[in-house]
Amino acid sequence: MADDLTGWLNTEARRLGFDAVGIAPADEAWPAAERLEAFVEAGYHGSMAWMQDTLERRKTPTAMWPEARSAIVVGMNYGPDIDPLGVLERPDLAGVSVYAKGSDYHDVLKKRLKQLARGFVARSGQQVKVFVDTAPLMEKPLAAKAGLGWQGKHTNLVSRGFGSWLFLGVMLTDAVLPGDAEEVDHCGSCRACLDICPTDAFPQPYQLDARRCIAYLTIEHHGPIPHEFRRQIGNRIYGCDDCLAVCPWNKFAVQSREQALWARLELQYLKLADLIELDDAAFRTLFAGSPIKRIGRNRFIRNVLIGIGNSGDRNFLTEKFFACLADPDATVRATAVWALHCLDENRFELEKLRHLPHETDPVVEAEWRCETGSGQ
Repeated sequence: MADDLTGWLNTEARRLGFDAVGIAPADEAWPAAERLEAFVEAGYHGSMAWMQDTLERRKTPTAMWPEARSAIVVGMNYGPDIDPLGVLERPDLAGVSVYAKGSDYHDVLKKRLKQLARGFVARSGQQVKVFVDTAPLMEKPLAAKAGLGWQGKHTNLVSRGFGSWLFLGVMLTDAVLPGDAEEVDHCGSCRACLDICPTDAFPQPYQLDARRCIAYLTIEHHGPIPHEFRRQIGNRIYGCDDCLAVCPWNKFAVQSREQALWARLELQYLKLADLIELDDAAFRTLFAGSPIKRIGRNRFIRNVLIGIGNSGDRNFLTEKFFACLADPDATVRATAVWALHCLDENRFELEKLRHLPHETDPVVEAEWRCETGSGQ
């Protein structure tokens, strides 16, 4: 019966659009629990308090669901059709992580995974629970245990067939299924992903300090981005693909066959000059159905202003830009002040005379007074 189920799972998962599928025991002890605990103890999770709050539940799948015996892990390729690092050579454009240019992968994967789960329940009579990056479950170690790939030195999953471009979903079940062979680490002596990181976010191989990661800073971090990282961010306004894109195993990667994950035309080449003009309604319209929408207009404009400040182009100093100096959101104001100082110190002094006497937020005041290293 178990062999029949695993055969059906492989066939059905691929019919539903998944590119990889594997099975791992869900109730075995694993070193991932100790690594996670060390990650949180070191403070590498930054302001993501939910990682600390759910630490015990994350340590093992059975901490979430005691009846779980097997984990069915699926992967969907989201490989791009262009070099995602090419945009970094165009300071007028916005660098957006590959995963965010198409439809929200949570929606795409979860719909398919629920279909797989319904079929599995009908065939097996067993219980299941499905997860797509929205619950305290460590998908990447499970995927490695299920043979889909290995966690590379950048801590992301690397696949021999799809490089660093796999979205993951997990279906836990109380059924006991034969596990697949765990994949071995094929990184060898390669350091490409570590060396390319603009902010040195890897204290050592296989460890990530999220507090220094551009993906964390532009997506998860609230408030002003620390000055020490602003220049290194460049024009990356949502996420960072550097460590993923440079992986040598991507030579085997192909473009995703799932069209919902392809870059939407309007998100393929975003211009910073257009993005600075977005109000809340326009932001929601442009990014409807995209994961970008979840960070909200204010955090997004903060990121856009950092890209503008790093551009070296005074043509960005338009009416819409100067309106940001009086934006209702203090973080937007503070970042606009920094960007202006980067681009035009003379105009900065003129605007300072106009705005500083009326400013009430201490962080924005500090930017005007250059007390936090603005423009450096």
